Amino acid sequence: MECSYKASMAQNQPRLKSDESGLPDLWLLSDARNDPGLEQALTALPKGSGFIYRHYHLEPAARYARFQILQRIAQKHGHLVVVSGSPVLARKWQADGVYGAAERIPAAGGLLKLVTAHDWTEIVAADRAGADAILLSPVFATRSHPEAKPLGRVRFRMLAQKAKAPIIALGGMTAAKAQRMNWPRWAAIDGLS
Repeated sequence: MECSYKASMAQNQPRLKSDESGLPDLWLLSDARNDPGLEQALTALPKGSGFIYRHYHLEPAARYARFQILQRIAQKHGHLVVVSGSPVLARKWQADGVYGAAERIPAAGGLLKLVTAHDWTEIVAADRAGADAILLSPVFATRSHPEAKPLGRVRFRMLAQKAKAPIIALGGMTAAKAQRMNWPRWAAIDGLS
């Protein structure tokens, strides 16, 4: 049975949201370094948050097996579950959506489409690709990409204001930083694990 974003939204109301888009405000991303604590992190998230499953470090069979475990926990707590990969993979795994660069997911066909961006060119590409939301990063210094120059609050806001799709702040984010920025929609690996 295919799970579509719109059907998922209807079934799982109410969702954490800051506007009419219906997107969760809070997103947890998976990574090799936060894997041991993901069960606890998913349980601790407010109901109706979002979970982006990446786990690039695992071989395909192990990646799918781990996904199934985490998907059950996430769904039990009313979270949206998005997988990094193709729309075909997201449908096969019965995820709510797909995550990646604009050129990797040009058509998501009913799935929630979260697109990554790091600059204005990538934001334009994400908007043209029909992104439901854009994860703009890195806002601050991050362990995921220590060599990347952070956008900082001012540049982040300038870029975010020009985007058509809602922006999710990513990169060194914590609840305290999101509050100081007065930015309701954010995502993290370490900041939520």
